[in-house]
Amino acid sequence: MSPTDAPADGAPRVRRLGVVLRGSYRNLPDVVARLERFATEHGLSLAYEATSLPDAPPGAARMDAHAEDVDLVLALGGDGTFLRAARLVMGRSVPLYGVNLGQLGFLTQTAERDMEAGLARILAGEFALDRRLTLKASVVADGGGDPDSFHALNDFVIHTVGAARVTPLDLAVGNGEERDEIGSFTADGIILASPTGSTAYSLSAGGPIIVPGMECVVLTAICPHSLSVRPLVVPASDRISVRPLDPSHELQLTVDGQAARRLFSGETVVVERGDHVLNLVRLPEQTFFGTMRRKLNWAARPPERG
Repeated sequence: MSPTDAPADGAPRVRRLGVVLRGSYRNLPDVVARLERFATEHGLSLAYEATSLPDAPPGAARMDAHAEDVDLVLALGGDGTFLRAARLVMGRSVPLYGVNLGQLGFLTQTAERDMEAGLARILAGEFALDRRLTLKASVVADGGGDPDSFHALNDFVIHTVGAARVTPLDLAVGNGEERDEIGSFTADGIILASPTGSTAYSLSAGGPIIVPGMECVVLTAICPHSLSVRPLVVPASDRISVRPLDPSHELQLTVDGQAARRLFSGETVVVERGDHVLNLVRLPEQTFFGTMRRKLNWAARPPERG
C-alpha cells in the first residue's frame, strides 16, 4: 500500500449513491436499469447529477450540486465523465468511484460488466482510498484585484485558440523576491499536470509518467519551437507562473479539458498545490502499474517469433 492509500476501515456506510452518467453511451439504458436493480436489492437510494437526469428513470432524485447529500459518487462513463464527477466532490470527503463505459478509461477503476460486483465489494468495505493531489490555478491581472481561481485533478492547459499558431510564454517559480525565472520559449502552449494527470494530455505531448503518490507538478510544452525545451518536474510546494508575452495572441486556460477561460493581455496564470485532496475508490487488487500495463500497454513484450 502506497503513502497515498488509506484503508476503508472506519469509512462511512454507503446509503445514498450519487450518479454521474455519460449520456452518449449506446447501452446506457441497460446500465441504468442494472444500477437501479442493484440499489433496490441492497437498500440504496440513488440521486443523479443534474445533467444526468434526462437519462435517469422518471422521477429520479436529483443530487445536490456539490454532492453534499451522498455518501459515494459513481461515475458511469469514460475519463471525461470521471473528471466531471471529480469537480462535484472536490473539497469534500465524498469518495469517487468510476465504472468505464468508454474505450480507454484510465481513471475509471471497473469495467461495465463488473459494475455490480465492484459496488458489492465497496458496500462490504473491501476497498482502499487513494488520496490524490489536486492543482489550483489563479489568473492574476497586472492591475491587481481578486484573481479568478480554478481547481483541477488532471491538468491546466494554456494554449492558443483557433488556428494552429505558436505563442511566446515566460515561466517562473516562486513569488515576489524569491521568484526564479525558468525561461521563455515559443510553443502552441503548455500543460501543467498533477501526477494523476501525467498519464493524460501531458503524456501524449511527451511528458513523463509520474506515480500518483509523488507530490509534484509536470510542465510539458505543447509542440515547442525548440529542441532544447523538454518536460520539467517541479515540487508541488513551488508556485509556477506562466505569463503570455504577445498580447496580440488569443489564449485560453483549459481546466481538466472540461472548462475554459479566455486569457487577456496582462494576465498571468499562477499554478500551485490545490486546496483539496480527492478520495478515489480503488479495489485492493487494482494497482497503478497494473493499470499502466493493461490500458497503456506499458512494457509489453513483443510476440515471440516462430
